[in-house]
Amino acid sequence: MGKTNIITVNGSQILISNFKEEDYICLTDMVRANDGDDSRPNIIVQNWMRNRNTVEFLGVWESLNNPAFKGIEFDALRKEAGLNSFVLTPKKWTELTDAIGVISKQGKQGGIYAHKDIAFEFGSWLSPIFKLYIIKEYQRLKEIENNQYGLEWNVKRMVSKANYHIHTQAVKDYIIPRAGYSQAKEWLAYADEADLLNIVVFGCTAKAWRESNPVRSLRGENIRDMASINDLTILSNMESLNSILITNGIDRKERFKILHQTVKSQKSVLDGLDSNRAIPKLSDTTYIDAIAIQHLEPPKPKPKVSDLNTPNLSINKEIAKETEKRKDLSDFNQNLVKAIKNEKGTK
Repeated sequence: MGKTNIITVNGSQILISNFKEEDYICLTDMVRANDGDDSRPNIIVQNWMRNRNTVEFLGVWESLNNPAFKGIEFDALRKEAGLNSFVLTPKKWTELTDAIGVISKQGKQGGIYAHKDIAFEFGSWLSPIFKLYIIKEYQRLKEIENNQYGLEWNVKRMVSKANYHIHTQAVKDYIIPRAGYSQAKEWLAYADEADLLNIVVFGCTAKAWRESNPVRSLRGENIRDMASINDLTILSNMESLNSILITNGIDRKERFKILHQTVKSQKSVLDGLDSNRAIPKLSDTTYIDAIAIQHLEPPKPKPKVSDLNTPNLSINKEIAKETEKRKDLSDFNQNLVKAIKNEKGTK
């Protein structure tokens, strides 16, 4: 099995492992989360599997999803299902029919795993309410995984990790030989250059971040795990740029100036393009929450047609003043004309 994710239901963690590009949910964890009993999860799973309706469901699922499914062997099991003496375990089911829907996993994250379709069916058998909780949390997990900003963050993090190797190679080839570090203290050169990048991009050293974030540090996180998308983009660029500067023999003080100015320039451009990409990733739901908040903001009211044709209040006042001036001027002109005529008539 590949990548493992975790969802939390009723305060208990349920593991989800990826197998051949499909999600398999731990039935053992589901039992523990549902009734809190850690002593008999395997027995409960076996009781569910020996149910005739379950056997029918498993057979249909395998027929639809597994070309190698042994239908003849399945028919034999189906005939026995429902009898008091009938017993079916995940191992027996897999070995007899070459089934792929239910898998037993050994080791640290061991347990009975089932394809999500089958796991949801098992959830219905445990409790309809519990099934809904499982589905809701699973959908939330998929929403996090498929969020465009979350996906972009993951890509940027991978790129920055790849560029880190380019950066460390430059340190190894050019800084360590010049500085004369002993083999036991070579790590100091790598740490110094890594912190140079941390300071110009994040504004602090790795040690300072750990001291300010003890809980995250204990979880194995570092300063780059809560960076924004833009920070990771800039970090990747600075790793490449610094490796070039190191190769060209530029001293540390001058490199700091160049890197610092470049970071300011790039950050100004990138942060102005999309505010969401400038948000630090504080949790898996950071970008989903940000988008949700934006959707909650009341939209700006669209102007009415009458508003488009009617000047605003300040403009109305200006028009009124100008009209009054013209009226006064017109009255003055008329009086002036009358006075001139009267004066001519008198003469």
